[in-house]
Amino acid sequence: MSLKKVVEVFRKEFGAEPGVVVSAPGRLDFLNTHQDYKGLPVVSVGVNLRTYVAVKKIEGEVAKVISENLRAEGAEYRDEFSVRYPELRGGKWFGDYLRACTRSLLEKGFLLSGFYAAIYSEVPIAAGLASSAALEVSFIGALNELFELGLSKKDIAELAYHAEHDIMGIPCGRLDQYGSSYGGIIEIFTRPPYNVVELPPIPGVFVVMDSGIKHSTADIHPKRQADIDEGLRLLLEMEDLPDDIRRKLGRRYYEPRWEELNLEELKPFIDRLPDRPRRRILFTLLTHRSTLKALEIIRGRIPSEEELVTVLGDEWRKEITQALRRHNHVLALIGLIMDYQHVLLRDLYDLSLPELERIRDAAKKAGALGVKISGAGLGGSLIALTEDRATAEKVLRAALEAGAVRGWIVKVDKGVSRER
Repeated sequence: MSLKKVVEVFRKEFGAEPGVVVSAPGRLDFLNTHQDYKGLPVVSVGVNLRTYVAVKKIEGEVAKVISENLRAEGAEYRDEFSVRYPELRGGKWFGDYLRACTRSLLEKGFLLSGFYAAIYSEVPIAAGLASSAALEVSFIGALNELFELGLSKKDIAELAYHAEHDIMGIPCGRLDQYGSSYGGIIEIFTRPPYNVVELPPIPGVFVVMDSGIKHSTADIHPKRQADIDEGLRLLLEMEDLPDDIRRKLGRRYYEPRWEELNLEELKPFIDRLPDRPRRRILFTLLTHRSTLKALEIIRGRIPSEEELVTVLGDEWRKEITQALRRHNHVLALIGLIMDYQHVLLRDLYDLSLPELERIRDAAKKAGALGVKISGAGLGGSLIALTEDRATAEKVLRAALEAGAVRGWIVKVDKGVSRER
């Protein structure tokens, strides 16, 4: 339906047939949220809410672009820019994502001629599903096919990341662009060489519940990053900090070798920090440690109760015991770690709101095995893992009754793909 829609929009606007149509998925920020910009691995799920871009070459050096979603909202929906010198317009203009992607290609040595482009997206904006990355990846993917650039999925992800992070100056990590480009359930290593590992399927059903509360990565990430920087500065000023720990730290949030730090050794020093930096660094270490355990479970290894208590804490023992006793213990344990990571996002990273908690409580009561924030937080979407379609439908109804403005039962979906 969306493929047909974008082709019809293209024909109506430009009076021609598109030469290429490419789509890319939105993604669920599944595990290790807010860790990609620190160089830690993250887990993404590409889903069947997609952005479609139809393109056609034209004479000259001008790109003419329309957004059907913005047109439907009654907003300014046309953009036009030079493919040789694509300057950013500013003011959160939608066309800047496309101008930045075009500039990203130019900076890597690719030359483009003029083109028409029509965009239609199923991915809701500012809902924690990486709508901007789906736009960037589908747009670069479309230009790749149209101009036969020979880009791989990794190339497309890196070009999209460069466009958003470096050219637009948005402090994102690589999760969104890689999650959209590759699709599926993947572990993304966010330090060079930025490898991607495909993970086994998870035998459950995901539900996305949109709170309708808009958020902006650009407003959230820098504050948390600054808190971590302050904590690192204070740790490095502690004269009694052991040298082996000191060598693993750094002054900026992306410099420490986080995965090599031992929480038990570092905690006495973390506990001497002011409250906010203390909680931000604890979040980083605890969330990563629980993600490693979740990856073991996804790959088929079931930890013992004591192993899980060591990672999650004794206050989670009751939930751990219950999950291990369930017939669907793999799903139950993954859901439990989703719950644990949500609590960390709420209590240590200050990213929840009363409205989100009401939706989450309703989803849990309706049978969700786990529910957590997806994306930057302070609004956007929650994601739930359920045992089957029937439970997913109950969870979605409960979420809507509790204040979610919309929601979807989603399937794991492919990455960037040519549709025609």
